[in-house]
Amino acid sequence: MMLVEETQVPEAALPVEALQRHLRLGSGFAEDELQNAVLASFLRAAMAAIEARTGKALITRGFVVTYNEWRNSDGQSLPIAPVVAISDVTLVDRFGASSSLDAADYRLQKDNFEPKLKPVATRLPGIPSDGSAEVRFEAGFGPGFEDLPSDLAQAVLLLAAHYYEYRDETALSQGCMPFGVTSLIARYRPVRVGLGA
Repeated sequence: MMLVEETQVPEAALPVEALQRHLRLGSGFAEDELQNAVLASFLRAAMAAIEARTGKALITRGFVVTYNEWRNSDGQSLPIAPVVAISDVTLVDRFGASSSLDAADYRLQKDNFEPKLKPVATRLPGIPSDGSAEVRFEAGFGPGFEDLPSDLAQAVLLLAAHYYEYRDETALSQGCMPFGVTSLIARYRPVRVGLGA
């Protein structure tokens, strides 16, 4: 399986002004917007880190996931949530020839943790030998930062502020995330059930 982000979070969706207020940066100066590009980069980094920890797309955008085989032909789990819509399912043979499935043959089973591509009939169509299936979909809580649940929005601002404040620090351990952020995103993390759980 390979997940690719086809569209990026638009600049207009990044809460640069909210982060400026959160950081209590000065205003009313000629250079007010000088830090905007830096703040936007820290916001993107914070959002990417939170998405990686939670398996959730924060701002709605397009993705494509490629499978070499279905894990379960009764319904294939999608790797990120919440999925808004599936726009296309394409089967590609070993020579690169592709054919799109009729949208009437599949449906989206929405779920906050494990959305699925489900067949309308009994099974998903077989993936060609040495071929693949490409599933294009849109995932996210909404098109703007204001569409995020308030705890996730706060976590993004806290983590972006942490990155900003410690931008020159090299002694922090790899994957370091402030406690406030980890507690805010805890309920969005997927629950792992299995041996030792």
